[in-house]
Amino acid sequence: MSLASNLDAPPQQQESAAASLAGWRAYIIILLLFIAAASLSAIRKDVTFGYDEVAHVSYVAHLQSTHEMWPAFAGMRLLDASTFRFADVPNYLDHPSIYYWVLAQIGPGLEGHPDAILFYRFINVALAAIGLAAWMAIGIVLRLPPLKLYAYILPLACIPVLVPLAGAVNNDNAAFAGSGIAALAAVQLLIASSPAWLVAALIGVIIASWAKFTALLLTGGLVGGALLWLLWQGRLPWRWIGPIAVAAVLAGAPYIVFFAQYGNPVPRTAGQLAMIRNIALAKGWTDAPRLSSVSYAVSFLSEFVTDWMPTDKPRDALNYAALAIPVATALCALAGLVQAVRRVVSAKAEPLDIIVVTGCVAFAATFMIHGIFAYRLQVEFGWLTSAYPRYYLPLLAVVPLANLALLDAIDSPRTRALLLAFLIAGPIVFRVAGAPFG
Repeated sequence: MSLASNLDAPPQQQESAAASLAGWRAYIIILLLFIAAASLSAIRKDVTFGYDEVAHVSYVAHLQSTHEMWPAFAGMRLLDASTFRFADVPNYLDHPSIYYWVLAQIGPGLEGHPDAILFYRFINVALAAIGLAAWMAIGIVLRLPPLKLYAYILPLACIPVLVPLAGAVNNDNAAFAGSGIAALAAVQLLIASSPAWLVAALIGVIIASWAKFTALLLTGGLVGGALLWLLWQGRLPWRWIGPIAVAAVLAGAPYIVFFAQYGNPVPRTAGQLAMIRNIALAKGWTDAPRLSSVSYAVSFLSEFVTDWMPTDKPRDALNYAALAIPVATALCALAGLVQAVRRVVSAKAEPLDIIVVTGCVAFAATFMIHGIFAYRLQVEFGWLTSAYPRYYLPLLAVVPLANLALLDAIDSPRTRALLLAFLIAGPIVFRVAGAPFG
């Protein structure tokens, strides 16, 4: 629309156009700031600090040195962090090789070349940026007014782990990219069924699933739930069943192969078991009394909350007090989920409600499976650190989306304004107050 025609438009239409422009400006600014911050993190990061980067880089280097596409985990070794030469230490990763194989094909040789890691980090910055851009675009697609859009996209941009993880070599970035593509396409499908958006959603699921198993559960659950809703509403053409079935097989293929090879879709490799035993022994967990299932559930949930702001520095009282912000946000999201379920049951559901319900169900199911897996590690080895929030990056956006569902259910203007202010300011305050200084 030209400037002249915009000025001639009715006042309501002018306000809508101005709100849309403000939303796009915020979207672009946040995305550019994220790319800049992640790129700076990629340049400055110590390879030994966090996110298992040495292990992920070693996986890529192994594929480059052996020219394999689907390696045997028993033969994989870790690179020495200082020389980038292979050491006699087994690699503990148990993920499908597709993400690492693609990196190995497009990037420079890693063995003996520590500086080459920067190329791979920038690829991961791009992957994370794609994921963030796609997830934030849902707010544009839903035509959220500016303040509601800020309440949605600012919490995403302020996820504590997102910037440092984006600047590291890690398959979580590929999972995040795939989930964003899948979720954006799923929302478009719910608004207006289209074969193109179906293909995009299925591709997103495959990308996320080929990155890691938790992403298969999370992203597959979200998109699968949306497709089941369309089927229930009579909006899913039968000719789509074939492509959906093919995509489901492709998404699960790596884990079918793992089950055939190792008897488990998430193999317990020799390197992984050695790492668990060594760390548990060093921390004194091996001979410690085992927690009951209830005690461990409390410990697991507590660890999940505290690790929302990951740090290796001691926390002070302010840092611990700041954790009340994400806890309160999660409780608001739970209330939003209840409202979304009510609208689904009463046949008044909007696309936002369907995404919230299916996303939360997938999140909860994955969290339960994760907790059971972690509890078994605790019983067998005494292992006490497994609740990593970054595993849930593929669906963390359902929390601010659920908060939008809560906002829509509040009639009181004052209460809506207070909640809106909290949802916008809370993530920013937590980023400042939740991190230890020094």
